[in-house]
Amino acid sequence: MIKVSDTASKRIIDMMKDDGFDATRDYVRVCVKSGGCSGLSYELKFDKELGENDKLFEDNNVKIAVEKKSFLYLVGTVLEYSGGLNGKGFVFNNPNAQRTCGCGESFSL
Repeated sequence: MIKVSDTASKRIIDMMKDDGFDATRDYVRVCVKSGGCSGLSYELKFDKELGENDKLFEDNNVKIAVEKKSFLYLVGTVLEYSGGLNGKGFVFNNPNAQRTCGCGESFSL
């Protein structure tokens, strides 16, 4: 299960609307890719279709699609949004990560 904080949900829904997506039927795709300072990095994008290997979650009015191979890295993760002058944007609070980089965009197990 992947959770979405209130602030992240509001920001995602606004961004989806701005990009021509509808949060009531479209998805936020969360992937884990090789790369980044710590070895693995997160990727977020909007998507209108589910693949046959996707797991689907919904939290806080946001539908999240995750490929099965990325899901093992993301179990229990909370997607948050930190705005404001010193905010980082979207932040993954991942209990599976043993180490994260300073920018919070990559991690290792």
